[in-house]
Amino acid sequence: MAITVLDVQRVAVIGAGTMGTGIAQVAARAGYRVELFDVVPGAAQKSLERIGDSLGRAVEKGRCTAAERDQALARLSVAAQMPAEADLIIEAAPEDLELKRDLFARLSKSARADAILATNTSSLPITAIAAAATHPERVIGLHFFNPVPAMKLLEIVQGERTHPLVVTAARAVGARMGKEVVVVRDAPGFATSRLGIALAMEAIRMLEEGVATAEEIDRAIELGYGHPMGPLKLTDQVGLDVRLAIAEHLLKELGERFRPPQLLRRLVRAGKLGKKSGEGFYKY
Repeated sequence: MAITVLDVQRVAVIGAGTMGTGIAQVAARAGYRVELFDVVPGAAQKSLERIGDSLGRAVEKGRCTAAERDQALARLSVAAQMPAEADLIIEAAPEDLELKRDLFARLSKSARADAILATNTSSLPITAIAAAATHPERVIGLHFFNPVPAMKLLEIVQGERTHPLVVTAARAVGARMGKEVVVVRDAPGFATSRLGIALAMEAIRMLEEGVATAEEIDRAIELGYGHPMGPLKLTDQVGLDVRLAIAEHLLKELGERFRPPQLLRRLVRAGKLGKKSGEGFYKY
């Protein structure tokens, strides 16, 4: 089909978890009208409440004015069903390839034919997700980072069939959201997850071997290399289960150097998933 660059004004976010909530917040702050949808009853409404709390703290810290907070909240709404009129739909569902493929097949039926469909996956292949859509040329990866309002990077991932004009539109969206953008091709782990997982898995192996404590390993990276957060602390922030799923995927795609340490598997089995569960490599 012929494709033109969309003037994106309406954004829909599918999935009201941590990432979806953050994406909806930055989109509303950027001036977009935003619909938030989740299959779990009440989840989207709770997400709006979390956004209100987050923006309230931003006002207290002088990061935005009360008027800007109120304007952003006024742009947000809960969708009772899969949004159909958005210019850009951003999926923020769990990291499961078949789940995402099924979701994109359904989005293709409910969304406008000219809408851009984006996935927030941190490692799954964009091309495989796009293959389930009616118009794979309109599918792109928009990999945001947690916490979305604070993290400056947006990794745009171009699938094998993604149209260049869709990349252009995605760049414009990222800029309007105040993000620094990098564009990468659809390779296993993209750029950020591949590098981040390699560092995280080695840090976990060092902890497992008793080389140093979690605090000392993180401080070594923070102070020695200027990272704002050490790899173990960051894994707690992202979620140990999320990191394990990415490592398993990269193990299949790229080989043994990404094999997850047994310590990571044990912690995930024990429900110690990081900050969201109250304990991971640290206690919260």
